[in-house]
Amino acid sequence: MAKLKHTKKTYVDWYRLMLLIRRFEEKSAQMYGQNKIRGFCHLYIGQEAVVAGMVSAKKDGDKVITAYRDHGHALAMGIPANEVMAELFGRIDGCSKGKGGSMHMFSKDHNFFGGHGIVGGQIPLGAGIALAEQYKGTDNVCFCYMGDGAVRQGALHETFNMAMVWNLPVVFICENNNYAMGTSVERTTNVTDIYKMASSYEMNAEQVDGMSCEAVHESMKRTADLARKGGGPTFVELKTYRYRGHSMSDPAKYRTKDELEEYRKVDPIEVVKSTITKSKFLSEKELEEIEESVEAEVQTSVEFADNSPFPSPDEIYKDVYETDYPFIIE
Repeated sequence: MAKLKHTKKTYVDWYRLMLLIRRFEEKSAQMYGQNKIRGFCHLYIGQEAVVAGMVSAKKDGDKVITAYRDHGHALAMGIPANEVMAELFGRIDGCSKGKGGSMHMFSKDHNFFGGHGIVGGQIPLGAGIALAEQYKGTDNVCFCYMGDGAVRQGALHETFNMAMVWNLPVVFICENNNYAMGTSVERTTNVTDIYKMASSYEMNAEQVDGMSCEAVHESMKRTADLARKGGGPTFVELKTYRYRGHSMSDPAKYRTKDELEEYRKVDPIEVVKSTITKSKFLSEKELEEIEESVEAEVQTSVEFADNSPFPSPDEIYKDVYETDYPFIIE
């Protein structure tokens, strides 16, 4: 077996985080079927390496923003499973006080800025977060996620141009899972290598295997370090795949079983688990203990959410306007 580039701790952390996201999303699907979770619900099953590789590469102070498939990002950024599940249930103890639901997870304490339901709406916001860090003189970076459907939005082009002109410390990340809802990339563009879109702005860009924690980590570390040193933005296309439909209401009949099975052969959780086993980092018993611990954490989150009250009616008037301004322009 080739020498590994990462430590035992890194592989074990990747495995536990990805397993937590997978089991959490499976339980979310179950709760949706029981009408505990309502409205839209987009699961992250299959794409776990995209966030696992990022969190092992980021540093304290870095910011993350994403679209509406955000449960995995929220968990990866350290928001407790209890708060994420309570938000899905629409309860007051949720990370957005039950007012955001599946698509609008937030936590300032964890440097996670959403969760955004408007396709592509988070892209200019991500650049704005990077501008704030630049203005304050930090070396923090914003990781701005989007789907392959969002790159068709005009806001992306306006943001890319501004980010390059102002040399912002932002890593734009396209999670290319092959389908914008049910429409394949090939049906929307003749530029199927999405990362090449950055060439119009002379922006750094690369295409990476989003099913590999190692590849994602190395890309995120490299591009973030570049931004910290004043090297400006990078556009990273992560080639990934979702094993479920676009949302809970999507039967995903637009793809073949053979295609799905091919991607299951590179399931990031199983790949990392195999590496842990072959490297003798953990015994079978220790792996089972992690599985049991994760399942208990997820089950506890359901019980916590179920026992949390709904927001009171007056909550509708709260958190609407920002009143605590950090500075005043005279």
